[in-house]
Amino acid sequence: MGNRLTKKEMMKEILKCGKDPVYFINNYARISHPLEGLVPFKTYDYQSDLIKSFNDHRFSVILKARQLGISTITAAYVVWMMLFHRDKNILVMATKYTTASNLVKKVKSMLKNLPEWIQIAQVEVNNRNSFELNNGSQIKASSTSADAGRSEALSLLVIDEAAHVEGLEELWTGLYPTLSTGGRCIALSTPNGVGNWFHKTYVDAQSGKSNFYPIRLLWDVHPDRDQDWFERETQNMSHRQIAQELECNFNASGETVIHSDDIARIDKQVQPPKHRTGFDRNFWLWEEFNPENTYLLSADVARGDGNDYSVFHILKLETMEIIGEYQGKVTPDIFSDIVFNAGKEYGNCMIVVENNTVGFSVLEKLKENNYPNVYHSIKSSHEYVDQLTAESRNGTVAGFTTSLKTRPLLVAKFEEFVRNKMLTIYSSRLRAELDTFIWNNGRPEAQRGYNDDLVMAIAIGCWVRDTAIVENQRDSEYKKAMLGAIIKSNSVLDTSIPGMAQNRKDYTKKANEWKQNLWLIKG
Repeated sequence: MGNRLTKKEMMKEILKCGKDPVYFINNYARISHPLEGLVPFKTYDYQSDLIKSFNDHRFSVILKARQLGISTITAAYVVWMMLFHRDKNILVMATKYTTASNLVKKVKSMLKNLPEWIQIAQVEVNNRNSFELNNGSQIKASSTSADAGRSEALSLLVIDEAAHVEGLEELWTGLYPTLSTGGRCIALSTPNGVGNWFHKTYVDAQSGKSNFYPIRLLWDVHPDRDQDWFERETQNMSHRQIAQELECNFNASGETVIHSDDIARIDKQVQPPKHRTGFDRNFWLWEEFNPENTYLLSADVARGDGNDYSVFHILKLETMEIIGEYQGKVTPDIFSDIVFNAGKEYGNCMIVVENNTVGFSVLEKLKENNYPNVYHSIKSSHEYVDQLTAESRNGTVAGFTTSLKTRPLLVAKFEEFVRNKMLTIYSSRLRAELDTFIWNNGRPEAQRGYNDDLVMAIAIGCWVRDTAIVENQRDSEYKKAMLGAIIKSNSVLDTSIPGMAQNRKDYTKKANEWKQNLWLIKG
């Protein structure tokens, strides 16, 4: 095409290409095809849209499926930027140095294979993993070392496979100032679980909390892919691989304790609280107290290091809905008062407090205030005992003890309740913790930098509901049945004679006392 153009036409084409990167790429860029060799780069619609987004937004975060040619179209955009603009400084960063280098090589190859007349700038400094044009524009590949790019003012930062770059949070802290003079950033990746820089950046971009523009490209944006292609491609792939490489699913691509399908279902349950109350408005309520229902308050007290929260849930036991929740950074004294008042408000419901170091102070305060329904257990076996018995029995302790032995049981019980759709979660705060509650070397815990206070509090609630409460209710029903049979037989077959009236009166009194002493969850 170039051989047939006059100099005037060439100049006109150069100006047109300089204004429109999509036009430039579709008409003059060529790429290496594994079977056909050097072929013209004809962009798909989603690739053209991507280029326009790069121009319209300084910061782009791209959640993508694999093999969509996103790295290649990004390289083509870099070619356009370097060729038609002076003094552009571009840094390519990836989880592996070779990955970053490959993108730089694509840029160099595209430049080399342009028609000579449109190569208005030539390579002046040519190194293996970097090069510079004689218009001052330059590009280089970089490892993800802590000082990468810190000393340079960047025009464009490309982070390839950003979800897989370890320590990107710290790297970004150093890199962001290098973009302060108007530089751009393109972060692209398949997902790799949640909680990492890429996940947080994409989620924040979706909610408008950051200056990044979010772009999501699933496997089927490619016009040559259909369901048959998907089924062939995924025959030998695991669920996690499919989620990560094709479906752009953050949750399923990671190792979350709660299955991604269950998290997706909980998403549909989440709703704003009916009331936000308390002095800090952190006590969220979805339903007021109903005397016909039975409630359980399950609390986890902050260690006091400022990194975690004091929390509690209020469970409606008949339906297993979390109808109340508190999360706040308050002193143990204040938290004790909040717990006490919430328990009173919900009918003196049973209060379960994790009895860690700080938890004991909350339990002591509840005891001082004569709260009538605090969970107690036997130290050695963690078996529940009612408060009245605990006061006169050695070896009992107030609250619930979370230990290396009990923690896996708690988490397993919580996961069971969620998986079997026995628990209804309305809270966006608890829902958010599920994203970062992961398996870490076989241990269920919050991902580094996140909290699992709400998760563990509800896990304790599920455990207590399914052990202490259910078992004691069963025992209570058994005792009631026995008592009913005795009373019934006594009313049907009264063998007393005059002079035994006092004995019958004594028996009735004892029976009533027995009824009153039956364990009642409502306090």
